[in-house]
Amino acid sequence: HVGSMFDADGDGKPEPVYYNGWRAGKDVVGPHDYGHGAKPDHPPSANKLGVENMAVKAIQGRGVMVDLEHYYGRDHIHVGYDELMRAIEGNKVVVETGDMLVLHTGFATWLIEMKKKPDPRLVHKTCAVLNGRDNKLLQWITDSGIACLIADNYGVEAVPSLPGGEDHHAWLPLHEHCLFKLGCNLGELWYLDELAHFLRLRKRSRFLLTAPPLRLPGAVGSPVTPVATV
Repeated sequence: HVGSMFDADGDGKPEPVYYNGWRAGKDVVGPHDYGHGAKPDHPPSANKLGVENMAVKAIQGRGVMVDLEHYYGRDHIHVGYDELMRAIEGNKVVVETGDMLVLHTGFATWLIEMKKKPDPRLVHKTCAVLNGRDNKLLQWITDSGIACLIADNYGVEAVPSLPGGEDHHAWLPLHEHCLFKLGCNLGELWYLDELAHFLRLRKRSRFLLTAPPLRLPGAVGSPVTPVATV
């Protein structure tokens, strides 16, 4: 889904690669060759890393909810490490290795409340988003050992991200960090409202999460119908 420029050959010249070094244009083929400005002569396809590999076995494990809406409301804030830790500690959440971390921001509920007529001016200005430019947050994701990162918004992180300075940087830094560097999957636009309320009323944050993708050979993503067993 997201690759990056990386010197996988050790020759001092970075090339476009994906997680575990699979090559762009061969192992993962997109609709455009962004390095040369051309369109490939064959259909886009993830010949490696396709989502069907995740569908072979059930994606199931312990989900853990952090209710950012309950802690920060629906203000559009960029949540970095410090803000996330305040929400985790304030909600008395424990995150352990292998957990599927689920962030409730209220965004999906807000979309439904717009009754199929969302205000485009507010789409990018509503509810919390992760700050992918916060290196301390990215390091925490690595150190935590979470299996995947899920949210009820459309990017998990801010889209577009905050400015990255003059140096070369990823357009979506959290995507690059999770998908390209860690192999940590992202889930977007999950409807979490009832689950968040259920857990909060019972002073819980953990649940059994089942969310297998569709078995779509060569696809880089898939819709899911997640089920929380509480």
